[in-house]
Amino acid sequence: MSHGHDHPHHHHDGWWRRVVHAVRPHSHDTADHVDTELESSREGIRAVWISLAVLGATALLQAAVVAWSGSVALLGDTLHNLADALTAVPLAIAFALGRRPPTRRYTYGFGRAEDLAGIVIVAFIAASAVIAGVEAVRRLLNPADVDHLPAVALAGVLGFAGNEVVARYRIRVGRRIGSAALVADGLHARTDGFTSLGVLASAGGLALGWRWADPVVGLAITAAILVVLAGAARQVYRRLMDAVDPELVDAVEHALAHTEGVRGVGAVRLRWIGHRLRAECDIVVDPALTVVEAHAVAVEAEHNLLHSVPRLGSAIVHADPEPTAGSDHHEAVAHHREELP
Repeated sequence: MSHGHDHPHHHHDGWWRRVVHAVRPHSHDTADHVDTELESSREGIRAVWISLAVLGATALLQAAVVAWSGSVALLGDTLHNLADALTAVPLAIAFALGRRPPTRRYTYGFGRAEDLAGIVIVAFIAASAVIAGVEAVRRLLNPADVDHLPAVALAGVLGFAGNEVVARYRIRVGRRIGSAALVADGLHARTDGFTSLGVLASAGGLALGWRWADPVVGLAITAAILVVLAGAARQVYRRLMDAVDPELVDAVEHALAHTEGVRGVGAVRLRWIGHRLRAECDIVVDPALTVVEAHAVAVEAEHNLLHSVPRLGSAIVHADPEPTAGSDHHEAVAHHREELP
């Protein structure tokens, strides 16, 4: 038997939430889950637009210095920051789609749109690495003079500060709501911050008369971007392949095993849908139980899961009677399972 009730629980968010939970009645209605989903999406959308505003303002200020100094290096950093700000577009679309209810075609809803946005963001990071590398090589072959180095250096510091603020904010919110795409976008902003520091370093080298400083720093920035690209791509790939932290599986198995009436734990499957987890689990119960009694055990197991596993949005718990000697309760479908690769 299976159960698909959606219940939001955030009992791992600090002592204050636990106190409130203990003294205030709470329900397990589907509406509660929907409200939590919408609130998470709203928080994600808010993070996206705040990031866009901060990075947009940073790029505009840097553009003013570019017009004044004629710095090609700073121009590249400005365009890079502008491109990072524009990643807000796929993320905003993804969060908006994620708020739509399931349909008969998309029965799991639209939460996986965030994973698609993650692919776009990884593509942006890859494009940034290519552009930075090409520009570094070009400037190494044809060094360019830069005027007003103090202003260029100040703009580099400004670019780093703006990107780092956005990176920390995106990563923090992304981890809190379980959005891999938002975390990846935060990592992207951090790479742009490194690029801005590269502008500062190249300005210092140029001030010392080292015309090669700008392209060499550019190559180092390209290497740093590639490292971050590998991490972001790995994170998005794992999400697309339904990978989860093994500790989450341990938490599910522990919660099921410590549910009264559960005699064993079978298969446990977890996947992320957007920034919420979905669980599908098998438990073993006493074969002498009635259907109603076995159902009650499964519901209690589901309830324990929702209290024990962070960001678990829904759980399906299937109760199997404990096998006896010579019995196979899945004999009718056993040959179908053997045919699977």
